[in-house]
Amino acid sequence: MLALPTLFVSHGSPMLALNDSPARRFLQGFGAQLPRPKAILAVSAHWGTVGGPAVSLAPQPRTIHDFGGFPRALFEITYPAPGAPEMAARAAGLLEQAGFKVGRSMDRGLDHGAWVPLSIMYPDAQVPVAQLSVLHGATAAEHERLGQALSALREEGVLIVGSGSLTHNLYEFRGQDLDAPAPNWVSEFAGWMNARLESGDREALLDYRRAAPFAEKNHPTDEHLMPLFVAMGAAGKSPKAERLHASVEHGVLAMDVYAFN
Repeated sequence: MLALPTLFVSHGSPMLALNDSPARRFLQGFGAQLPRPKAILAVSAHWGTVGGPAVSLAPQPRTIHDFGGFPRALFEITYPAPGAPEMAARAAGLLEQAGFKVGRSMDRGLDHGAWVPLSIMYPDAQVPVAQLSVLHGATAAEHERLGQALSALREEGVLIVGSGSLTHNLYEFRGQDLDAPAPNWVSEFAGWMNARLESGDREALLDYRRAAPFAEKNHPTDEHLMPLFVAMGAAGKSPKAERLHASVEHGVLAMDVYAFN
């Protein structure tokens, strides 16, 4: 079986599920361009655990509306994809072999970091999905190591999707229009990340907090970038990154999508 790419998808605001935008239009056609996966392992910025990663073994994960202040129509969306408990158990085993202490949840549903992009990419909700947490307070290197432990899943028909946001400073959101231009601190950080990803500069990427321009301004907390490092690690040694989409929403949310092979 041909190994699947691993993905990093910027999910931005939950309103991506409703609002027309360049990022949404890209994702609408993206799933059909990929080989149909047997299952999806979604690594969402919105599930963080301490002491080790956790996986969801829920056979029918519920749709979690983990946000407030949005239109009622957003809360009425459900994404009834089946769970993937066997794949999740396999992922847990691989992580334990790599030395991680792994938690298991029988009832964790799909938070908006998972269901918002997946509902656009795979609207038929037929591909089984399980979630994996990010590690609260852990480094980019530790998330890369987590991804490396999962790389065997690519050859087993599993699509690993890291879902976060290339930039994510909501303190700077002041009601800007959806198509508001990006300030230089957003565009410079996104450009630096793209250059280092496409050149394979792993050392600089893992030290992005110190090396990248405006790193802390774009990520006051860094959980929304950590799924990128999981996807990068899961692509194996010396992964090749390709930026498939780049746009900005509300001026502050870079919506870049990357594939790693």
